[in-house]
Amino acid sequence: MTNQRVYNYSFASIYPLYVTKAERKSRTRQEVDQILFWLTGHDRQSLDQAIASGVTLENFFAQAPAMNPARSLVTGVICGVRVEEIAEPTMREIRIMDKLIDELAKGRSMAKILRTPAA
Repeated sequence: MTNQRVYNYSFASIYPLYVTKAERKSRTRQEVDQILFWLTGHDRQSLDQAIASGVTLENFFAQAPAMNPARSLVTGVICGVRVEEIAEPTMREIRIMDKLIDELAKGRSMAKILRTPAA
């Protein structure tokens, strides 16, 4: 599968898969949304608009209101690849999003998922 093919997936087709994955593990749509808000700077209205418009994954990230600088703290393996070693920026953003949802489904606390510093 080429990067171009992944980039052309609609965010609207990926979003329900994330929600289903979370709900299967007793997590909520609101938690998925909280992760997406944190990562991209979207709010409820802009996220709903991205879903309704059928925007591609590539454009979802290109048009994100404010990518969170703390996303660079997301490390580890997703789909057999270390997130921090992915050179292509858009693919790295997609894999960071995948990694965050994976952490949610594995039961990690929201504070840890969102890389909230310890007080």
